[in-house]
Amino acid sequence: MEKLVYLLWDEGSPERGDALRDSLLIETAPRLQHLGGRGITVNVHDTRAAEAPSPVPVRDGEDPHVAEVCVWVDSYDRRNGTDEALAGIGLRFAGYLVTESLYEDYGTTPHSGPRTWADGTRSPGVLTVSLVHRPAGLDYQTWIERWHGTQSPRSGELQPRCRYVRNEVIRPLTAGAPEIHGVVEEAWPSAAHVADPMLFFNAGGDRDRLTANVHSMLESVTACLDLARLRNSTMSEYLVTTL
Repeated sequence: MEKLVYLLWDEGSPERGDALRDSLLIETAPRLQHLGGRGITVNVHDTRAAEAPSPVPVRDGEDPHVAEVCVWVDSYDRRNGTDEALAGIGLRFAGYLVTESLYEDYGTTPHSGPRTWADGTRSPGVLTVSLVHRPAGLDYQTWIERWHGTQSPRSGELQPRCRYVRNEVIRPLTAGAPEIHGVVEEAWPSAAHVADPMLFFNAGGDRDRLTANVHSMLESVTACLDLARLRNSTMSEYLVTTL
């Protein structure tokens, strides 16, 4: 099987996000299942997700990515209308073939117990979905070593992450898809954990520890990601159909 990631862009209004969430869950996800989609996840910036501001605010004049739809199919070149299903929503969208690494899942970190909620219901807490790029001039092998070998474990040590899904983009699937090298999904215990730097960086109220953790994180991130191109949105996670 192969994983497809579809991103949707809009103005970022939480109220529009609520309508988009309902449309994706009630209409699009069942259509994807009917088309042969196996595992399906819907992540969307709705009013509950908007309780947590994005760690990377959207730039002036840009629309943020407001939803991510993930679909597992038998073969990306036999995806049987999935592009059309996403196009039917009426927003700007792009599809990508990715390689997924489920680096951390619910119950594998100190910050969350094992998953107990049913498929199709909202996951607790809040998700951040980041679009990442390899820095110019950095060769592929070094990029992977730094992203996978250094940044992934270090961020897990420094932040209260509940789940971490690392998607390396293999190729775009839709015409005009913007260049993206990776899509990272990170789940957090609550909106407060994203909004409060003391919580977001496991500082425990200690300002010196906060400074040290932020510095360590920036050192790691800047070594593997182009921060000028980094885009991030907070979303509600719906594991519609799990494998």
